[in-house]
Amino acid sequence: MASNYFAILVAAGNGKRMQAQIPKQYLKLCGKTLLEHAIAPLLAEPCISNVVVVTAQDDEHWPRLEIAQHPKIIVAEGGEERIDSCLNGLRALQGIARGDDWILDHDAARPCLQAADLKQLLDSLQDNAVGGILAYPVVDTLKRGDDEQMIVGTVDRNNLWHAATPQMFRYDLLFRALARAKRQADPITDNASAIELLGYRPQIINCSRQNIKLTYPDDLKLAEFYLNFVTRHPRESGNDD
Repeated sequence: MASNYFAILVAAGNGKRMQAQIPKQYLKLCGKTLLEHAIAPLLAEPCISNVVVVTAQDDEHWPRLEIAQHPKIIVAEGGEERIDSCLNGLRALQGIARGDDWILDHDAARPCLQAADLKQLLDSLQDNAVGGILAYPVVDTLKRGDDEQMIVGTVDRNNLWHAATPQMFRYDLLFRALARAKRQADPITDNASAIELLGYRPQIINCSRQNIKLTYPDDLKLAEFYLNFVTRHPRESGNDD
């Protein structure tokens, strides 16, 4: 039996580093919230059956969005940390997703995901036993500093990648990996980290550098530029930007 596809969009954070008056996923760019931009490719992809949107318990912004009524959306309550929110998203799919079904975990703070990159992720991993992530190569020189911000070394950037989302793994494997990481208080920073701690090696799928995560105020201008560029030149946007 062919595997089904489900997505989890984590949108429960408060984005303190963005220094905004509202959670950053509800800031607007090009007439839509970051969340709406982030979820659009997931909802538009025919093979994705449902998208679980994980929101904060006291989120007053989500119900006001027109997209909240979309028939493919399931809502789950976020947790204290991102790992808790991901686990709650997986629990919301219990009884719907099978153990070998695919789960795509995406971040609401990544509004510039391109449909072509999403399609490449799906196509490249469909026969993979474990799964993988979207990422793009590190091109800058990397320095390691000390507590006084003095350089102590230069990091070899060969084979280094910026991990992005979506990250795509089998339901049972992802649930087991996250539950173990939570139980042992492992310092994971993404779902792939939890999978790696089980001894697996996720696949890297090269994606556009436009798939940035918005963390600081300056990131908004760059994301707005990318969104406007894709709107005006949809065929020119790709992995070589």
